[in-house]
Formats: sequence, C-alpha cells, structure tokens
Amino acid sequence: MFRKPSPRVILAVVAFGVFVAADDLTVVSTMLRQIIFDLNIPLPDGLDQAAWIVNAYLIAYVAAMPFVGRLSDILGRRAVYVGAMALFLAGSIWVPLAPDLNSFIVGRVLTALGGGAMVPVAMAVIGDVYEPKKRATAMGTLGAIDTAGWVWGPLYGALLVRFLTWRWQFYLNIPLSLLGIGLAWWALHDLPQPKTRERIDWLGMLTLTVALLALNLALLNSGDVQSAGSFASLDDSSPAAWPLYLLATAAFLFFIFVEQRAGSGKRVVESDRIASRFTFPASRRSASPLIDFNLFRKRNFNTAVFINFLVGSVLIIAMVNVPLLINVLEVDVTQAALTSGYLLSGMTGAMAVMAYVGGRLTERFSYRPVTAAGLVLCAVGLGLMGQSWAVGTPLGQMAWQLAVLGAGFGLVMTPVGTAVINTAPDSQRGIAASLVVVLRLMGMSVGLSGLTAWGLRRFDALRTQITLPDLPFSDPVYQKAIVDGLTGVTVRVLAETFLVSAVIALIALLISLRLRRD
Repeated sequence: MFRKPSPRVILAVVAFGVFVAADDLTVVSTMLRQIIFDLNIPLPDGLDQAAWIVNAYLIAYVAAMPFVGRLSDILGRRAVYVGAMALFLAGSIWVPLAPDLNSFIVGRVLTALGGGAMVPVAMAVIGDVYEPKKRATAMGTLGAIDTAGWVWGPLYGALLVRFLTWRWQFYLNIPLSLLGIGLAWWALHDLPQPKTRERIDWLGMLTLTVALLALNLALLNSGDVQSAGSFASLDDSSPAAWPLYLLATAAFLFFIFVEQRAGSGKRVVESDRIASRFTFPASRRSASPLIDFNLFRKRNFNTAVFINFLVGSVLIIAMVNVPLLINVLEVDVTQAALTSGYLLSGMTGAMAVMAYVGGRLTERFSYRPVTAAGLVLCAVGLGLMGQSWAVGTPLGQMAWQLAVLGAGFGLVMTPVGTAVINTAPDSQRGIAASLVVVLRLMGMSVGLSGLTAWGLRRFDALRTQITLPDLPFSDPVYQKAIVDGLTGVTVRVLAETFLVSAVIALIALLISLRLRRD
C-alpha cells in the first residue's frame, strides 16, 4: 500500500502538469517558421492562416477554463484533472501526425483544452489541501512553476528545432502526459469529494463559451500585429470585428440572464421543493449556476479579479511591445529575436522568483501590502521604460528595468489569486480559480487591442511631423531620413504605451487599497 500523499506531494504533482502545459503554450514561438514550412503554408499570402497556429490555441485555452473549473466543483478534482491530462495527451499524439494546417489546428485545440483546464483545477486543488493560512506560499509556488514553463518554452523549442524537429516537442509530451496521468490518479485519490452531485449548467456554459469566443475573435480582428515589426505594419480595426463584438455582448447579456434564472431556480428549489415541482420555469432551471454572482458581492473577490484584469492588460503590452521595439532598432532579424528573448527571459524570470516570494510575504503581511508593493514596482518599471527607452538605449538598462517590472508582476499574481481562492466557498472554488485566469487573459486581449488601436492613431499623427530634406525621393539621404524618422516615431509611440500602462498600474494600485484581511 502506498502512503497517503502529503499536501507538498500533491502540489508537486499538479504543478508538474501545469509546467508541461505552460511550456506547450509558448514553445511554438521559436518553431513557427519550421512548422509553416513543413505544413506547406505559402508566405506572405498564407500569413493570416499561419496566425491560427497561435490564435486557435489561445482562444481554446481561454474558452476551456470556466467550463472545467466548475466541472471540477461538481464531479471532483481528480476526474477533471486526469481528464484534462488525457485530452492534452490526445492532442500531443494528433499534432505531429497532422498532414496539413487544418488538422494541425485541431490537434492544437485539443492540447489547449487540456492545458487550459489544468491551471484552475490545480489552483482549486491547492485550496482543498492547504489551510487558508498556508495557501499563499503554495499558490506562489504554483505561479512560479507556471511562469517558469513560459520561460522554458521558447528556449526548449529553439533547442528542438536546432537538433531535432518541432514534432519532437509533441512526441516528448506523450510520456510526460502518461506520467502526469499516473501521478495525478494516485495523488488526488483522497481529495474531498463534492458533498452533493449538482446538475451541470449546460446552457450557462454554452452562452459563456460563445461570448468568450466571439470577444476573442473580435479582439484579434481589432488591430493585429503583423510580422514586419513596426507600427507601420499594424492593421486598424477591421469592420469584421463589429458583428463579433455585438455577438459577444448579446451572449454575455443572455449569460447573465440565464445565470440569474439559475440562481433564482436554486433558491426556489431549496425553499419550497414541493411547490417547485408544479412550477414549470423553476423546475427547468439549473440548480447549480455556472457562476454564482454572489461571489462578486464579496469585497476581496471583486477587488482581486478586477486587479487581475488590469494587470493582464499591462503584462501583454510588455510581452508584445518589447520584441516590437527591438525589431525596430535591430536590423538583423535573428539577432533581434535573440535579444528580445534574453530581455523577456529576465522579466519572466523575475516574475517566477517573486511569485514565490509574494506567497511567503502574503502569509506574513496579508494581501494588500504585497499587492500594493507589486503594483508600485510595475508602475516604476513601466514609467522608467516610457521615459528612457529610445534609439540608442543600452540593453543593460532595458534589462534591469524589465526585471523591476517582472518583480512587480510576480508580487501581484500570488496575493490576488490567493484572495480569490480564500474568499470562495468550497463548492465554488473551481470556478473562482477559473475566473482568476480567465480575467487575466481577457485583460491581456483587451489591453493589446486597446493600446494597439491607440498606438496606431498616435503613429499616424506623429509621422506627419517628420522633417525631410529638400531632396529627390530617390536620393539615398532622403530615403535614410524617412527610415530614421519612422523609426524614431515608432519608438516614441511604443515608449508612450509604456507610460499609459504605468497609469493603468497606478489605477490598480488605488483599487488594491480595498483588499482586507480574511
């Protein structure tokens, strides 16, 4: 007989799956060129199709989280976590065998559904096995391992492409997934089971999924960053996005209506079971709404998830605009990719370390001081970047300022996640964990779309102010003046987006003052 696993062993088991999924999220960034070549995607005509290698994964990743988080509340953590790993395994088998792009995307969606499910279920598991006073360090450890997977993914992909092929990423996922399934089946065996088997709110899940899909597709069509690497290559908001925004809005409103009816139906059934049998609307309502909106009435819960949304909108600007700026400044494409990777690794490495430190500090000082300190670091880092980054800024200066920003992100992530988990009741812990991740990812999508649209308009306004010499257009001096002028304007706009992001971080700082001890 095996000994009952300790909370630390359970944490290690679920963190293993989260690391593998996080690696799979970012690994394709350095494999994209070889994947495009092997799948015979024509360039540049096929660039829009190739973008779905990344976009399909992200959309499925977001859409899966609310569903599986709530499913783990109803069916139990082990069943859902092992099912997620099995889905991830199926996708890992499918992808390397894919003969064309469409088949490849199907496999990536499968891995995204499995990978997206692991994170909120792992957070809920921590809430199950750790007492509230010790959850922050465990959450910080999980956050550090998740971030480490982001950092490792691009480096791992580069090594595989250099010495093997991109397909080996998915071949190696197969034994890792099988190991993760076996460990999870053993380690999660004794977790608390749901006290009552509630009905699944299928209508709520369907409407929320439609809303999330439509919103993400709309945001992807509202200012897409193309491969040329400057604001001159950004597309403005596409008319095709507006019907998607309308669909997302309608689906969200219908979702709220459905959930309110579900909650009302639950109260009717609990207060008067006999009468509910003869009340057609109530008897057809779900006794278990996907999201209990009473959670948002709790001060720490609504404060923490809103901070998480704002932090996501700031984080994506750093993740996207740093490589964009380096591509503008660096002529050699390969060197630009390496430089961007080094700089972002410094930021995400600081995030990983400080996520763990943030957990330890949260246990000692509670949520508000740690969250506030992290947001101050975010604002300082972004402010320094916005004020000092220009043509000729030393890479060393960029690196330490990004490290300050990463440290701030790391400090914020753990206390806000722990606040949400500790606030939610046991029966809602899975969906609460899902909302933490979903709102951060939605913040990333909204932040990228909004600041990209603002940057486009700012670029159009500033480029009319470029002073050009009174020379023929074909003159090399005239051509160089155009290039230098556009480069300067692009760098200036990117620096200004960092300043706007610093303001968003300060707004989040003010909101964080609402956090209270449990």
